[in-house]
Amino acid sequence: MATITFYGAVQEVTGSCHVVRSATLGEVMLDCGMHQGMRAKHLISRAQFAFNPRSIDMVILSHAHLDHSGRLPSLLHDGFDGPIYCTEATAQLLPVMLFDSLSLYENDLRRENRKRARKGLSDIEAQYSKEDVLNVLDCLKPIAYKQRVPIGEGAFVCFHDAGHILGSAIVELTMTENGEQKKLVFSGDLGNTDTLLMNDPVYLEEADIVLMEGTYGDREHKSLGDTQAQLKDILHTAFARGGNVMIPAFAVGRTQELLLYLGKLQQAKELDNWQIFLDSPMAIEVTAIYDLWLPTLDCEGVKKLCTGEQTLLKNFLSTLHLMVDAEESMAINKISNGALIIAGSGMCTGGRITHHFKHRIWDSRNTIIFVGYQANGTLGRALVDGAQHIKLFGEDIIVKANIETLNGFSAHAGQAALIEWVCHFKTAPKVVLVHGEPDALAALADKLEQQHDIKADIPILGDTIEF
Repeated sequence: MATITFYGAVQEVTGSCHVVRSATLGEVMLDCGMHQGMRAKHLISRAQFAFNPRSIDMVILSHAHLDHSGRLPSLLHDGFDGPIYCTEATAQLLPVMLFDSLSLYENDLRRENRKRARKGLSDIEAQYSKEDVLNVLDCLKPIAYKQRVPIGEGAFVCFHDAGHILGSAIVELTMTENGEQKKLVFSGDLGNTDTLLMNDPVYLEEADIVLMEGTYGDREHKSLGDTQAQLKDILHTAFARGGNVMIPAFAVGRTQELLLYLGKLQQAKELDNWQIFLDSPMAIEVTAIYDLWLPTLDCEGVKKLCTGEQTLLKNFLSTLHLMVDAEESMAINKISNGALIIAGSGMCTGGRITHHFKHRIWDSRNTIIFVGYQANGTLGRALVDGAQHIKLFGEDIIVKANIETLNGFSAHAGQAALIEWVCHFKTAPKVVLVHGEPDALAALADKLEQQHDIKADIPILGDTIEF
């Protein structure tokens, strides 16, 4: 009998981590994600894993977002030394993601240890180092989509396009237990079908157990057309107001979509004379990787970009400025109006966007546009929920900027798309809902049971399910 134990992203949308245990395959970890909230509060404890990393035989990674991959260096630091299976594009994105995360972590740690030294307290020990990141990259085993790869006696892994970000995968794990074949399907993060940049998620038909995300299990997104129109109107109003726009954006996925949509608005002469600043070295690196993979995307939105004459970074958006070093970033603060700033982090938990907030969030002429999910406990969530004062760099700052939310740009499937995906299985698998807040998962489970006679389990942290 195989089991799966849930160590993260259960009744929450961050920290994806599940461990499959079987007699023939050993211990297989699905994702190794970090919890993305206000980072400093996680520095205080050693944050040990709830299992022995040395006992894990292999990791299968759904995609490169840090809430699915960010604790891999800590896993190796604590003794894991097995293979890490992922898609080819994920293997290209991970160095950018993990080294950027390491830089932020080390900066936070230095800052926290300076505070502790002033109080006479001992330093907090680093949970991982550059060497651990390099070791993660050495362990990567890239696999193409649809390639069925043996990973043990009678066991195989196969990745299918999840349509979430570049390289995102639905994991199909096949194993043999007591002469009987078992198949587990892990959705990872399923993409929104109404998008110009990513392929639609692949539908599968066979599984004994399905782990499906439910981030937006209680709601639908606006249509792409409505969302593009809303973005155009928000930007036009902001330009007429004589202000600036700040967009906190995830470096992987959301930034590239934004550049595509802004370029299309500009080419249709529906974009005012915004100077667009991509203020994220990480997002610039990631977009260059996206540009390499554009010819492989069978999407209407990128067909003009597949010739090589135009890419997301080249000859497509004429007013795009790439801001790499800190001095270039700080120079944006001198611009009084007409600046559209795309910067990380996506949930405003750090990074350059917080510096732009410090300089502009108190001015009612300015606008902040949220285009991605904001998890509980993040600054982004506080602003979306209507916070009128925020704490930044030790200062209490009033919030007067206009706050706008565009859920239609989500890289996650909405409720109907999630239901359609899971209803394609013909083998009546056990369904387990993960990666969603309690209300979203409960709403999705209720809809599945009432309308489709599918009973879904919603585990809590530490639960183990047999299959």
